[in-house]
Amino acid sequence: MRVRNKPWANDYITDHPHIVIQEPKSFKGKWKEVFGNDHPIHIEVGTGKGQFIAGMAKQNPEVNYIGIELFESVLVNALQKAADDHIPNLKLLNVDAADLTEIFDQKEISRVYLNFSDPWPKKRHEKRRLTYKTFLAKYEEILVKGGEIHFKTDNQGLFEYSLKSLAEYGLKLIYVSLDLHNSDFEDNIMTEYEEKFSGMGQKIYRLEAKCMNK
Repeated sequence: MRVRNKPWANDYITDHPHIVIQEPKSFKGKWKEVFGNDHPIHIEVGTGKGQFIAGMAKQNPEVNYIGIELFESVLVNALQKAADDHIPNLKLLNVDAADLTEIFDQKEISRVYLNFSDPWPKKRHEKRRLTYKTFLAKYEEILVKGGEIHFKTDNQGLFEYSLKSLAEYGLKLIYVSLDLHNSDFEDNIMTEYEEKFSGMGQKIYRLEAKCMNK
């Protein structure tokens, strides 16, 4: 993904510490205190411009959401949505997904969303895919027993890889759609990429998997 530099991004993020949490590792095991309630916490790894997670947070006020995005110049788009709409159950983190287990404690998260992740199609880049086994181990560590991973993509190769990777890891597949927008799935919140690709007639693939290894 080509990221357009926004020189003002850092200052804008710094000016909104109530939304973009600074020094998130200091809150490991204390995220319910950040939100001030005992609601379940769902995270999106690779939030992008934030349309999905902002929509989910507004649709489900009984759930707390945390969006994770590495690139500041992308994260500010999600931040603007959160700030403009005053969404109290949404926080954002400007961190790397590789640091998840340093930010969240064991069994602190109820669900992980992976939406339109970089497919890293070359075999030598397999370890960078967010459904590679080392990432699955991180999700498993922070998820409650029975916690879920929800995954969407337009990339058939990545979807097939992810189905195999999750199954081999021992996660239980509980939902698989090979054409989400022509399925009976309800209340789907689309990402910006999803709107773009589905508008071009591309199929959207989706799966849900449950973590039972605890």
